[in-house]
Amino acid sequence: MPHPSISRRRLLGLAAGLGAAAALPGCAVPRVDRTGSGGPVTLNALFMKQASYSEDDVRAMLKAFTQAHPDITVQPTFVAFEALHDKIVVSAPAGTYDVVLIDCTWPAELASKNMLLDVTARYEPAWLDDILAGTLGGISYQDRKYGIPWNPGGKMFFYNTRMLKEAGIAEEAMTTWDGVLQAARTLKAKKIVEHPMVWSWAHAEALICDYAQLLGAFDGRFLDESGKAAFHVGGGVKALEWMKLTLDEKLSAPSSVKLLEDDVKRVVCQGDAAIALNWDYMYAESNDPKQSKIVGELKPALSPKGPGGKGPAVNGSMGLSVTATSKNPDAAWELVAFLAGKENQLRYAERSLPVWKSAYQDPKLTTGPMAPLVAAEQAQLESLIERPAVVQYNAVSQQIQAAVQSCLVAGTPAQQALAEAAAKVDKIIGERS
Repeated sequence: MPHPSISRRRLLGLAAGLGAAAALPGCAVPRVDRTGSGGPVTLNALFMKQASYSEDDVRAMLKAFTQAHPDITVQPTFVAFEALHDKIVVSAPAGTYDVVLIDCTWPAELASKNMLLDVTARYEPAWLDDILAGTLGGISYQDRKYGIPWNPGGKMFFYNTRMLKEAGIAEEAMTTWDGVLQAARTLKAKKIVEHPMVWSWAHAEALICDYAQLLGAFDGRFLDESGKAAFHVGGGVKALEWMKLTLDEKLSAPSSVKLLEDDVKRVVCQGDAAIALNWDYMYAESNDPKQSKIVGELKPALSPKGPGGKGPAVNGSMGLSVTATSKNPDAAWELVAFLAGKENQLRYAERSLPVWKSAYQDPKLTTGPMAPLVAAEQAQLESLIERPAVVQYNAVSQQIQAAVQSCLVAGTPAQQALAEAAAKVDKIIGERS
């Protein structure tokens, strides 16, 4: 079932729910009862090494876990996000991993193929009240839970306030994509920055995330009510034409078609672009003098609105799951519960905001340098756009990626590229439905 731009106000209820959630039992570190021999256990866990928590962050988390659980050894593997899905699928028959990091678009496929452990019965009732509702869908399939959310993941909009001020651009202009386009033209004309915008438009899932955000703003959708492709008409075409226009006018960095989120972060933090979409971790790094030349200049904001007044962010939440083939499911669940626990997430909140509502009562998030990001992300979570929730998601995504790149790189007209992809997507979904 497709989900165009959907309001999360009713689902999240953040403003009303945060105070009540702070008093809920079991929300700090989920309680786990491990049965079995009690002897030494070795777990193999699969993570990604880009965006959100860094490899060093995760290794530090695992060190803290093993210090608290000396009978459990964790052997981590880190791969690029682009390799994560296939690594999970290929390794599943051999039972290589006990714990895996999954994207919010994968539960339908992985759960339907019995690759993930159903952990619904392991959930405490209070968790469902305290976990951000918008993240639960990313670990759920057919009303069953297959993990714990780890990253809330709405892709944020950022702009450089110093550059805008130097160009005489009011920040109000950044509330619409038309205003952003005009601001970029002004920044370029006044030679504030050669390429005002930078994007993660490489032939990868990152491209789908950026395209989804623009598709939603231009009133498009991936699939219609019957499950047929709909991105090749209306807003889907307008979004891609807008993307191509920014490249043609050299407002977007030409290298965008080869970049991922970490690359975008580096470009922005070096002061070589003024406007970008990225995950929340870019904000903290932009304020780190060791990594950034723009300390104090980057502002997180709501995703700009399109002609119809919609400004959704793409839902990029991720979760930690126990594999169905794990020989030590209780120990694996203990690791998942520790890593996704509120205390651990608060410790690394600069890299990724917590998934627990009650965490947002902590002064670390309500005051100080994180406060602007927290305010923007909480507001943005009320409006998200989902990628297609289909079992064949990865195959569908590959076709859309190829179409968008064909337009941006090879110059294929947007409508033609998307129409060809739509026919292939309908065939993929139809063959496996």
